[in-house]
Amino acid sequence: MEITCNRCHQTVLEENSYCPACGLPQLMYTAEGAPEQANPERADQPVRDASEVNWKKALQVALMLAIPTGLLCSLLSPLGILILPLMFAAGAWVVVLYVRSQRPAWITSGAGARIGLVTGVLGGWTAAAATAFALFAMRFVFHQGAAIDDFWQNKVVLASVQQWTTMGVDAQTILVMKTWLLSPTGRGGWALGALSFLIAGLLIFAVAGGAVGARVLARTRRPEI
Repeated sequence: MEITCNRCHQTVLEENSYCPACGLPQLMYTAEGAPEQANPERADQPVRDASEVNWKKALQVALMLAIPTGLLCSLLSPLGILILPLMFAAGAWVVVLYVRSQRPAWITSGAGARIGLVTGVLGGWTAAAATAFALFAMRFVFHQGAAIDDFWQNKVVLASVQQWTTMGVDAQTILVMKTWLLSPTGRGGWALGALSFLIAGLLIFAVAGGAVGARVLARTRRPEI
């Protein structure tokens, strides 16, 4: 006879004390048919709902990993495209560290995704702040403004003009857009867009990492009998 959880309706093995999906304590039946609580010696201990998150603990772990990861994931990071897998790993590892302190020792994928979301928000904003601070320091502290302007004109603007030309945009429109990019407003808008894209990418990968981390833990960790 297949046993299912009364809350989430997932299959539960007969010897399991708790649902591996949501953490709900399960009842075991004696030969006489009378239900009894599994592991009665532990019935007086509080059992956490695996779909809920202890945010105080989760934030402590997320801050510990998200901030250094965000510093490594700035737009000027030498890691390049590897910053996305790095944030994915950070989201998964935050979930692993968080789960170690919980009972039962697993959480649902939804809870893992929410922890990953917080990790991504903290890491993304740290990456954006690190990028802004680095650019400010390069221009006003280390006096590398000329190098930044040269990169902007010969790399960003030129690449954009070439792309627009390939797309068949008319010359007048290209001139207007090029003038806008060379203006302070254009630079600020492009930088804001790049930072927004960075934060969004890091956020998505952190959420995915948290969900995957929780899913893997739910499969590998079984309830105590």
